[in-house]
Amino acid sequence: MNQLNNAFTLFLSLLVEAIPFLLLGVLLSSLLLFLVEDERKLMESLPRNPLLGAIVGSFGGLFFPVCECGNVPVARRLLLQGAPTPVAIGFLLASPTINPIVIASTYIAFRDQPEIVVLRVLFSLGIAVVISCVFSVQADLRPLLQPMTTRSMGQPASERTPKGKTASGNQESKPALLQSGSFLLGEPGAPVRMDATVLQATLLGTKPRKPLRYKLRLVLENTVQELRELGGVLVLGSAIAAAIQVAVPREVILSLGQGPVTSILAMMLLGTIVSICSTVDAFFALAFASAFTSGSLLAFLVLGPMIDLKAIGLMLSVFKPRAIFYIFGLTAQLTFLLTLFVNLRIS
Repeated sequence: MNQLNNAFTLFLSLLVEAIPFLLLGVLLSSLLLFLVEDERKLMESLPRNPLLGAIVGSFGGLFFPVCECGNVPVARRLLLQGAPTPVAIGFLLASPTINPIVIASTYIAFRDQPEIVVLRVLFSLGIAVVISCVFSVQADLRPLLQPMTTRSMGQPASERTPKGKTASGNQESKPALLQSGSFLLGEPGAPVRMDATVLQATLLGTKPRKPLRYKLRLVLENTVQELRELGGVLVLGSAIAAAIQVAVPREVILSLGQGPVTSILAMMLLGTIVSICSTVDAFFALAFASAFTSGSLLAFLVLGPMIDLKAIGLMLSVFKPRAIFYIFGLTAQLTFLLTLFVNLRIS
C-alpha cells in the first residue's frame, strides 16, 4: 500500500510538473498559426540542405524555449506545415536543452563545474545535428509517422491526383467554372472564386490576409486538438515512469556509479526512467555529483531531455515505434561514446 501511495505521488508530481510545459509547447505551436501569415513562405525559407537545416532546427529552442514536454507539439506542427525533416528532428531533440532557461538552470546548479554546462550544450547540439542528418536520408518521412499525423499532412508530389482526374483515376473532375458562383480567370487553368477578398487580392497581386477572428479560432481549435491528442499519452507516460521508479530500487542504480562505464549506463537508465523536466534536471543530477563521474552526470543531462518515458509517450502520437527505436538507439549510442570519452580523459 505504501508503494502504491509513493507511485501515485510520483505520478502526480510528474504530471503537475509536465502539464504547464506541454501547454506552453501547444500554445507556441498554435502561435505559429497566428503569427505566420503565409506558412508556405516560411517553410520554403527554411534551408533544404540537411546539415544547415539540422543546425537551424537545433537552435530553434533559443526562440521557442520548451522542455521535452513541449517540443513534441512544436515539432509536430513543423512537420504538418511541411518543414524539412532535419529542421523538425533537430528541434525535437535539441530544443529541450538548447534553450536559455535550461542553460541558465544548468549553470546555476553547476557553477563550480562550468565544463558540465559547456559540454551539455555541445553534446546535445552535436547529437541532434547528426541524427537529423541521418533522418534526412529518408526523402519521405511518412512511412515513419503515425497515420493520424500523415492524414493531416499534404500529399507528396508523387501521390497527387493527375490533373483532370479524380482520386479514383477514371473520372474527370468537375471544372471550377461549371460550379455555382462567379469565378475570375487567374493563371492558365486556375480559375479563382470571385469574392470580395480574393478579387481584391488578385487584382492587387497580393494574397488575402486571414481575418483576426479566423486566426483566433484556428489557434483555439489547434490548441484543443493537440492537448487532446498529446495529453492522453503524457498521462500514460507519467504513470509508467512513476511505476518503474517505485519498482526499481534506487540503491541498485546508485551501486553502479563508481566505474567509468557502469556509471554512464546507470545514469542513462536513470535519466530515461525518472523523466524529470529539463528545466530542473540539473538540480536533480547535482545530488549525484559526489558519487558519480562527470561523464555519467553528462549522460543524464544529455540523454534524459531527448529520450525519457514521458517523451517516448508523446513521440508515439507522432512517430511509429520503429522511428522512435531508431532515434532512441542513435541517441543512446552517441551519448554513451561522448560521455565515455569524458570519463576516460579525466581518469
